[in-house]
Amino acid sequence: MTRVLIAGLGNMGLSHALAHHRHPDARIVGLVNRTGHVDHPDLSGYPVYSDFQAALAETNPDLVVIATYSDSHADFACSAMEAGAHVFVEKPLATTVADARRVVAKAVETGRKLVIGYILRHHPSWMRLISEARDLGGPYVFRLNLNQQSSGAEWETHKALMQTTSPIVDCGVHYVDVMCQITDSDPVRVHGMGLRLSDEIAEDMYNYGQFQVIFQDGSVGWYEAGWGPMMSETAFFVKDIVSPNGSVSITDGNKGASADIDGHTKVGGLLVHRPDGDRIIEMPDEPGHQQLCDAEQAYMLRAMAEDIDLTRHMNDAVQSLAICLAADESIRTGQPISLKEART
Repeated sequence: MTRVLIAGLGNMGLSHALAHHRHPDARIVGLVNRTGHVDHPDLSGYPVYSDFQAALAETNPDLVVIATYSDSHADFACSAMEAGAHVFVEKPLATTVADARRVVAKAVETGRKLVIGYILRHHPSWMRLISEARDLGGPYVFRLNLNQQSSGAEWETHKALMQTTSPIVDCGVHYVDVMCQITDSDPVRVHGMGLRLSDEIAEDMYNYGQFQVIFQDGSVGWYEAGWGPMMSETAFFVKDIVSPNGSVSITDGNKGASADIDGHTKVGGLLVHRPDGDRIIEMPDEPGHQQLCDAEQAYMLRAMAEDIDLTRHMNDAVQSLAICLAADESIRTGQPISLKEART
């Protein structure tokens, strides 16, 4: 039975905690959040801590799940591995490339498993999208975005996230990872631009951004992300991949509200276009958000039990973060950024 400590009980942390609560091979030994209280009835019987280091020392976990704010990810992950635990950490892995590499180095040094929360890697429809795009052959044009019209509690959550991480980095790592899986080519250069659309966020933060990334094989990608009550819900979910031989697109992404978390991963169907005709691939019975978190945590437990080699997974996470952080730097400086060091 794997002893599990969960750090962070926001949207993702709560779902990860419920995944382990229901998994027959896991036992939660502690929950960590800032208040020291847990409201969810299914989790009310577990010990709750407000201090991560104290929880780590007292519970002696085999696995630590980190779903706190991004600026604590690297330090918490390294502390957990030094204490002998394997680690699942939500994306982004860190807030700097140097910290991301530090976490990966710690996993190698300690021999601990490190899985980063790239939820789309566990979604059968997104895996099919990647396969269909690769079958078309490159070079590719990637047109991807995820804008969220948020208000009330959702806007408060976004403002809290933007104290440490921009929408481009927080959301972008998922979709840049998809680009990298499809093209399997080194990123070369990124150009970004963004705008602060609200006085409710810090002067040096922006809640809308977009960037273009160029790959060694000639592929080019565009990604856009915006948060806030001012965002449009027209074309808020574009997932379109074009090649010389045709294109593949998600057909159902713009159905429903942009703040619906289940809608952020929903595919519904794929439209595969080739010059000689179109083909629709229906994707019925797609997993919802909780099912995907269940799959992520099941994979984490399997990686521990079966000693799965996670080298490529860890390096891919560093690369996608490096691209998004370079885009963030480009937005802030107004200059294109070279990505020669992004591949690890």
